[in-house]
Order: sequence, then C-alpha cells, then structure tokens
Amino acid sequence: MKMHHVAKLLRIYLGESDKHAGRPLYELIVEEARSRGLAGATAVRGVLGFGASSHVHTAKLLRLSEDLPMVVEIVDTAERIEAFLPLLEKMVSKGLVTLEPVEAIFHMPMRVRDVMTSEVLSVGPDAPLSSVLALLLSRKIKALPVVQGRKILGIITGGDLLMRAGMGLRLSLQHDLPKDALAEQARKLDSQGKRACDIMTSPVQTINIMAKVPEAARTMASKQLKRLPVVDDHGDLAGIISRVDVLKTVAHVAAGLGPLPDLLPPCLRCTVADIIFRDVPVTGPERPLGEVLDMIVSTPLRRVVVVDEQRRVLGIVLDRDLVSRFGREEQPGRLRSLLRRLSAGPAESEAWQGTAGDVMHRDVFTLPETTPVPQALDFLVRNKVKRVVVTDEQGRLVGMIDRDSLLRLLAQGLEASPSKQLKQS
Repeated sequence: MKMHHVAKLLRIYLGESDKHAGRPLYELIVEEARSRGLAGATAVRGVLGFGASSHVHTAKLLRLSEDLPMVVEIVDTAERIEAFLPLLEKMVSKGLVTLEPVEAIFHMPMRVRDVMTSEVLSVGPDAPLSSVLALLLSRKIKALPVVQGRKILGIITGGDLLMRAGMGLRLSLQHDLPKDALAEQARKLDSQGKRACDIMTSPVQTINIMAKVPEAARTMASKQLKRLPVVDDHGDLAGIISRVDVLKTVAHVAAGLGPLPDLLPPCLRCTVADIIFRDVPVTGPERPLGEVLDMIVSTPLRRVVVVDEQRRVLGIVLDRDLVSRFGREEQPGRLRSLLRRLSAGPAESEAWQGTAGDVMHRDVFTLPETTPVPQALDFLVRNKVKRVVVTDEQGRLVGMIDRDSLLRLLAQGLEASPSKQLKQS
C-alpha cells in the first residue's frame, strides 16, 4: 500500500568503531529501531569525514584500519521518532543527531503499528479498583493494560469488572450514573479489598507491532476479542489495537478503491443482507415498560426495537437511555430500582409506569439491506455506533448488523483471498 505522510528524518552520525554494550553502535540502533516497529533504518558507511574531534576519517587504501564515518538514517512519523529518541540518547554518548521534516511515501504492507493507538494508559498490578474504574470513565476507554515496568501482565476490561469484581452495571452505563450512584459503585469495588492483579485477564493475548492488519482482524475474530495489546520484539507494551481501529482502516482503504470495485476483495463486494442477524428483540409501542425491561435484560443486545403492526421501525429502547432518563428525573428510588433490574436483581413492578412508546428513542440508525458492506463500515465508523438496524425498502425490520459481524466477515474474507488483502501484501 502506498501511503503519504509528513514524516521526520532522523540521522545519527557516528564512527564505525563506536560501541555500546560491547557491540557496534550502528548495529544496535538499527536493531532497536526494528524491534520497536519503526518503518525502516539504513546504516551507511562514509568514505571521508570528520566530526567534533576534527580527526579525518577516510577509506583510502593506506588507512583502511582507521575509524570510518557511519550514518544511520531512520524515517517515520514524528510520533514514532519522538518516542524513539529517549532510547537513542541512552545509547549515543558522542556524535551528532539531527532531525528534519520530510514528506514520505511509504510503499509497504499496512501493519498494526500504522493503525494502533501508541499512547496507552495503563495501571500497575496493585492499583485499587476504584482507580481503575475512574481512569476508564474519565478517559472514555474500554480497557487498561496492567504492566510491571514495560512488560504487560494482563488487561482489565468492563467484563472483568463485571465478572470478577462484582460491578453491577456494564461500563458503558456507568457514564450516565449520577455522581452519588457512581461513588457508591466505587465504594463497593474497594470494599472487597481487591487490586488490579486480582481481576485482570492473564495471560493476555497480544500481537506483534509488525504484524499485518488482517492478522489482527483474524485474531480478534477467532478469539472473540475487541482489542489486542501490541508488543515489540522485546515483549514491551508498544500500543493497543481495537476492533474499531481495524474497521476504520478497512473503511478508509475501501473508500480509496471505490472507483475501482474490482480491486476490492470478495468480502467487501457483498451487502449487509449477507451478514445480518435476524434474532432481534422487537415489541409494539403499547407494551408495558416492565415487560420491555425484562426483554432488555434477557438479551445480550441490551436493546429492543419498537415496530408497528407491519414491522416498520418506530423507535428503539436501550438500557443506557433509560439510565440517563431516570437519572435526570431526580427520583432516586426509581433509579435504584432500575439499576437493580439491569443488574438482574429484584425490582418493584409498580415503579414501571408507562409503555415502550413512552420511552423509546425515535431517531434510530438504520441501513437498507441492500447497502454495500464498505458503505456500512463507513456508516458505523463515522457515527461511532456499535450496531445498526437493517430495514427493507418499506422500512420494515429485517435484522441488525454490528461491529462483530463485520469483523468476522473481514477476517474470513481476507484470509480466503490473500492475494487481494486490500493491497496490503
């Protein structure tokens, strides 16, 4: 794939005899650049030059034993070059290092390093769970690697907090809780005396920084994971790649190939009708709210589509919308009852007055079943939604698609057609 970037050129001027840890310094610099996923490095031997010592270094026949000048050049994005500089400073005790902006055209496979998030928040193994929750919510992230130094020990997701820490509500609902309810959740977490290391998933599935993006897609799909910590050749944490990162990448590539549909792999030439799932909870607008809550709790989708008698989509009821709505009403008793119900606990039936039509969200994200997969990818990424309702030409409910179904399609399709891996190989 050909990619244009405003990049930085890093040059290190040194001598051929310069060493670090008993090894030629230029070799170590190139090896470290490779292990940390930089785009490329080249070591060049000079024929004549001098440095700060004013000693002339030459390759003339009579002076072959002299220390020849060496230049190591590395080109990559500014972010990756800047991250490499602290390590370089530890290795280079003399010589000259220069930086300059360049316009680079990278002809290379699209790798994990090109789409991952490099600046990754993490916690230590002894972090209290209230701190873990606060960090997840304040930074609006879904996972935290647990590290010792730069080595990854495990990872904590919302699922770990639910299953191993007894948190009553999934992470995405915590954002809509009033401050007092959120503080109560934090107190309950800390009252158990558990730390990050007690609930983290370990060992954790990782991927190498130089792996290709299709490999990341296949790993996430086969392992049913939403994200993968990225490690370099030393096993140090280098970033994290999520399902959304992969979908964004494929959507971007597919958009670029739009005028040339024959270049798309087969998995991107189908429509959403080929990947929808039809087992979607539905209800009419008159169904009592208590029954709607029972339906929400009983489905992993945590939503119910509201339709009329002809199955035309009228709206949708989501657990998150209910938490936000009852939180704004300033009725603590009703909110507590709702939270108990969503946590699969008992709730007073008399608290649920109203119908599905009263609480449904009328602005529903929908796509026609004839929508090409590349357009569906772009729609989900652009609107930052996990799931989309699929309808027929008359606006009647057909089913849904989600990020997971798209990822599985891409993983299978890219694996089945390695010669057309989005021009990535």
